[in-house]
Order: sequence, then C-alpha cells, then structure tokens
Amino acid sequence: MDTHSAIQRSYNMSRIRSKNTQIENLLRKLIWKRGIKGYRIKTKVPGRPDIFFPKRKFAVFIDGCFWHKCPKHYIRPKSKKSYWDNKITTNIKRDKAINKKLKNMGIQVIRFWEHSIEKDLERCYSIVRSAYEKNNNI
Repeated sequence: MDTHSAIQRSYNMSRIRSKNTQIENLLRKLIWKRGIKGYRIKTKVPGRPDIFFPKRKFAVFIDGCFWHKCPKHYIRPKSKKSYWDNKITTNIKRDKAINKKLKNMGIQVIRFWEHSIEKDLERCYSIVRSAYEKNNNI
C-alpha cells in the first residue's frame, strides 16, 4: 500500500526529470570542459540519446537505476506491482530494440548506469573519450 495520497504521489512523480538530470549534466560538463565538442542533446535519433555525436556516429544513454532495472540498485515497488513490473520490463525491451536499431544504422551505443557516473565519473569520461577518438569519421 502506498504511504502517500494520490495527489502527493502524482506531485512526487511529476518532479522526476527525464532530461537534463544532474547526472547527465555532470558527464556533459566534464566532456565540454575537457574539449570534446560536436555533440547534440536534442536529436531525432531513435531512443533520444542523452548525448549524441552525429559526425562520429555514437550515442550515449544514461540509464536510471530504477527505470531500467539496475541489477545492483533496483528495488521493486511494494504497491502496484503489476503496473511497475510491466513498466520496467517495457523499458528494458525498448532499450534492447533501440540498441539494435541504432547498431543497424551504424551508430555505436554506449550505456551507463546512473550510479556508474556518480561513483566513477572519470571512467565514464574515458569511455566516451575512447569512442570519440575511435569514431573519427570527419
């Protein structure tokens, strides 16, 4: 059973951002600060990656531990279990389909868990930097 009223729960859920989160901004600011340019954050590429490098053909997704069922941090909600199970399963299936679609388009996909960026931002930056240098199609 939910401990919040329907109005309070609705308000709480409305405060959850899907774009330009603190985690996304952390990685973007580091990328920019270290001189990696040419990325887009608004794009019509399938899956709407958090960071997309059109000329270098790679996309970066930052997956929330709850919304994408992180094996380390996901905690199944205690209320509306069937709703959340369906929602999370659908997200995971969509992620796999997007990965496949982008790969077929010749776009490399990089996915980070939100906790990876929180815990080891430098490692995540290094992965992006390697992809940037490797995909030098300009």
